[in-house]
Amino acid sequence: MQKILECSFVYRFFAALFSWLGAQWRKSRIISRFLSQSYGNAASENVLLLRIRLFFHRWLCIIFEKIRLNKLLRGSIFTMPFIWGFATIALAPILPTMAVLCLTIINIVTIALAFGCDLERKPAYSPANKYILLFAFVYLVATLSSITVSGSLFGGALTTLFILCAIVIQNSATTRRQLNMLVCALVISGTAVSLYGLYQYLFGTFNASGWVDSTMFSGIGVRVYSTLDNPNTLSMYLLLVIPFAGACILNAKKILPRIFFIGCLCVMLICMLLTFARGGWLGLIIAAAIFLVLLDRRFILAGIVGIVLLYFMLPDFILDRFLSIGNVSDSSTSYRVSIWLGTIAMLRDYWFAGIGPGTEAFNKVYPLYSYNTAFSLHSHNLYLQLICDAGVCGILGFFMILFAYFRNLCVSVVQSNGYISRLSSGNSLPAALSQESRAMETARHSKILQIAAISSVIGFLVQSATDHSFYNYRVTLVFWAVIGLGLLAARRERLAP
Repeated sequence: MQKILECSFVYRFFAALFSWLGAQWRKSRIISRFLSQSYGNAASENVLLLRIRLFFHRWLCIIFEKIRLNKLLRGSIFTMPFIWGFATIALAPILPTMAVLCLTIINIVTIALAFGCDLERKPAYSPANKYILLFAFVYLVATLSSITVSGSLFGGALTTLFILCAIVIQNSATTRRQLNMLVCALVISGTAVSLYGLYQYLFGTFNASGWVDSTMFSGIGVRVYSTLDNPNTLSMYLLLVIPFAGACILNAKKILPRIFFIGCLCVMLICMLLTFARGGWLGLIIAAAIFLVLLDRRFILAGIVGIVLLYFMLPDFILDRFLSIGNVSDSSTSYRVSIWLGTIAMLRDYWFAGIGPGTEAFNKVYPLYSYNTAFSLHSHNLYLQLICDAGVCGILGFFMILFAYFRNLCVSVVQSNGYISRLSSGNSLPAALSQESRAMETARHSKILQIAAISSVIGFLVQSATDHSFYNYRVTLVFWAVIGLGLLAARRERLAP
């Protein structure tokens, strides 16, 4: 069947068209500059930020040696940040916020102790790290300059700490095996959360129908929220995890692990469907499209056919729910539009510095600008909320992180593709074939993880246009942990086995 399809005129026409469009896209000046091969290489010793880190690292080791703390701690669990990074990623959506905060603090302290005990340990470097530090600093300043410092202090400090988790996760894993284990922890944790969501759907749960406009969607009885208190929040979390489940399936070397991860993916997809979060569904479609197209351009045609088939195959109540995106007759949509209008009116006066993070700061000012007296604890839009929290500097800092993140990963995908092509076309001696085979496998696995990291964050950002994604602090932590995993995946081939 596949050979018949590939020999057809329609297939060859579209394959040639998409190949030509892709070549023109890659040759454009903007994309060529964006994918500059020099970007993302290891920092040289004359980089100011690296010199500062090395200076503090040396002095930290000297202090530890003077007080003999290195001998006391060497080999203990408190100098093994991987264990605490693993626990943080695995338990973030399950434990209460304060317990997750304690795990994060322990992880930070463990990394400091590990560096203090080992002068040879090198800090993880990524071009995005300087923007992450800058964004954390801006957010902390916004917290301390809030219109209500007492109301913003806890939430602002917590968010600042979780932002730094992107750098913490990068320093938690030093080998490819550890990175793979962190990704597996993320996927298995997402599966556990989804299984609890399925339990809620099958056996009922308190207030599960409170998020549905029953006049428009009478066929929807329950929207699951699992451990994350809100169906939309659950869908945001699953958007971050699902692409990594796809990567685990493709990277699995044996049939049993592959079957296991296929099961994990199916459970999470069913749970995503049962959240009935339209923004989440849209984010998932876009994330899946990006994942498949980056994996192989031939999936473009398959994706078009798949979307057409879904229109005829999906149940009416699901299709009606999805097609209601943008319908202001829906109470949820009209409510969000009113909040956005009120928030934009507020930001005309507070766009530069914002009002400070947290619901208390928001509700001190927002009611004065509310449209149609729509009450809300936040702006229901991540980008508007970042301006509310930290002003124009906050949103610019966030976009700088995203730009560096996507550029770093896209460059790595291009490099992995080039490396795979060179190895595939090489005429090596038999003795070198096994070594080249391992190198090609490493490059292929790295590419798949990099693609998952790209599509994961893009799907999350799509839904963020309709929700304040950082309202739930545990989802905030998982987002920054995924940023850290993505930046680790970008240099996966340079990690030790």
